[in-house]
Amino acid sequence: MATAWRPVDPTRGFKLLPLNRSNLVIQRPYDLPEDHRCSFCDGVHRLWVLYTDKPHTPTSRTSPRTEIRIQGYDYSSGVWQLEGHAYVPCGTSGVCIMQVFGTSPHATDLMLRVYNGSLYYYRETLWVQNIYNRWFKLNVIHDVDASKVKVYIDGKLKLEAAGRFGTSHYFKCGVYAQDNDSYYMESRWKGIKVLTKCDWDDIIKLCFVWSVSSVM
Repeated sequence: MATAWRPVDPTRGFKLLPLNRSNLVIQRPYDLPEDHRCSFCDGVHRLWVLYTDKPHTPTSRTSPRTEIRIQGYDYSSGVWQLEGHAYVPCGTSGVCIMQVFGTSPHATDLMLRVYNGSLYYYRETLWVQNIYNRWFKLNVIHDVDASKVKVYIDGKLKLEAAGRFGTSHYFKCGVYAQDNDSYYMESRWKGIKVLTKCDWDDIIKLCFVWSVSSVM
């Protein structure tokens, strides 16, 4: 079809949930003030970490991170979506920039990692090249009941993978050091949104609003 290449709107059929700064919890090296590893200016969250940094809690054995943990929208069923615009500066490598956290039997249902300017699903699959120094729109859809995740870049479906059967989930974005990490790691985020799949009542309300607005 001639229109097959065109971007789509992955948020169609979803409802936008209210989100404010209280929902965006910063996880950072525990021995540093928040403003030593992140900033927020003109609508852009800038997050960075060094591979020599400490983990986010004194008892954690995980690698260094500075991440936004979406709080208040943990979920264990249904269909959920994170939307945001991301930017990765040249030189950042060996790092996870976005994850769907999921407890037991695996810590995550999805990890999007950057290695040498390319975006990977965990470490195995290369699926987007040349992401350095440009803004791109990211939509991640997690269907818990079907155990599937979909990833759209700039409105185009780039990845569809099986979930990993976690029991409780939430979204995170930022920088979380992985294998072969660079000394300095950074990502920037703006327009972060959380959405969930509309039920029939929501769809009826949306149709009503659309029909009323179309005749006004």
